[in-house]
Amino acid sequence: MEKEVLKEPNMEEELLELLRSNLPKEELLDRLKDYHEKDIADALEQLTSEERRSIYPVLGAEFISEIFAYLEDPDKYFAELNLESAAKILSAMDSDDAVDVLEELDDDVQKQIVDLMDEETSRDVQLILSYEDDEIGSIMTTNFIQIHYTLTVRQAMRELVRQAGENDNISILYAVDDGNRYYGAMDLKDLIIARDGTKLEDLISTSFPTVRDHEKISDCLERIKDYAEDSIPVISEEGFILGVITAQDIVEVVDDEMGDDYAKLAGLTAEEDLKETTFQSMKKRLPWLIALLALGIIVSTVVGVFESVVAVLPIVICFQSLILDMAGNVGTQSLAVTIRVLMDEELTTLQKVGFVFKEVRVGLCNGLFLGSITFLFVGLYIWLFKKVSPDSAFLISGCVGLALMVAMMVSSLVGTLIPMFFHKIKVDPAVASGPLITTVNDLVAVVTYYGLAWILLLNVFKLVPM
Repeated sequence: MEKEVLKEPNMEEELLELLRSNLPKEELLDRLKDYHEKDIADALEQLTSEERRSIYPVLGAEFISEIFAYLEDPDKYFAELNLESAAKILSAMDSDDAVDVLEELDDDVQKQIVDLMDEETSRDVQLILSYEDDEIGSIMTTNFIQIHYTLTVRQAMRELVRQAGENDNISILYAVDDGNRYYGAMDLKDLIIARDGTKLEDLISTSFPTVRDHEKISDCLERIKDYAEDSIPVISEEGFILGVITAQDIVEVVDDEMGDDYAKLAGLTAEEDLKETTFQSMKKRLPWLIALLALGIIVSTVVGVFESVVAVLPIVICFQSLILDMAGNVGTQSLAVTIRVLMDEELTTLQKVGFVFKEVRVGLCNGLFLGSITFLFVGLYIWLFKKVSPDSAFLISGCVGLALMVAMMVSSLVGTLIPMFFHKIKVDPAVASGPLITTVNDLVAVVTYYGLAWILLLNVFKLVPM
């Protein structure tokens, strides 16, 4: 008997049908509670603006706040609401999520909505907005549990239950002293299994990792990742807990960092998105393209210097792209590895020097291996298909193989030293982008290839025109 294959339910279609139904409000809400907010958000995006406007009053501000947290462009959907409704929804959101939405709105609309929000949320939002985009305070959330360190286990549990109604980041609890300053942190699990007679102070870790509100995100990102905690407290200069950085915040920041680095590796000044105009995209791409054009002209000029080599042995031009491509590939590989290594701020000068030599060794060994393969196959190709004598064919292929080996070794060095130089002068090493490395390595490869061809083939072995 054939087994029936279970089909994965199509949540979006189910939800669209449900949202477009004429069910009573209570029944509709009850059925929607069976679905995840992310699935509901996906379904909302498929509705028309008129359909969404009719469903908002049914969902209510608190439920909408949970759904809107999963929307890609929440500002588009907030534009469908009046200011009072938008303020109620943002007040129900976590402060960091509310800030993310507000930053997408016009300054005038942002100010009006903040003025309409409840006092506590408005204060939290304005606090987060007061930080620069590259400071830890700008990505923290005020959603955390704070208890006094002198409470009993039973009192701490009651306080946890009281605060958990508004703050759901409860896996780690933060303790404060008599002056309401940060004292330490404890795991929820430790509190749950503790006996009544246990002192709360015995459960609290006073050496729990912390970050300062004005610290640069890039400076402490690796440190936060290394601790791998669900959340880490953000402390003011005076020692007060202002908020926490959650694991989700770190994932989002790392994702943004990767996007920025990817953009820089592509020679862009910043990430592009679908909403940008042609002019905005041009502004981001042109600076590097102009610089690379200048470098490209230099490369072409260098090729012109070796015009005599091409005139005597035109066959050598067939393998120019091989040398250039491999040099560019090796340089980009070294660049990627170097940027990753440079993220460790504790790297010593000796370790950096050792890393440079390692990359050169890798380039040399790979070049030796690939150069040998090139020598064999290019030699056979020239001999059998170009009808050149075996001696001349393998002299040319030997020159190509040797040039490939040297170009790969030097490209590894260039791909390592350029980002290190940028890092040394306090410039983001990702700015040493793939296109820049590739163009510089083109210059290296051209000089290496045609220089060796001129020295070995024309002057040492004196090959005749072919």
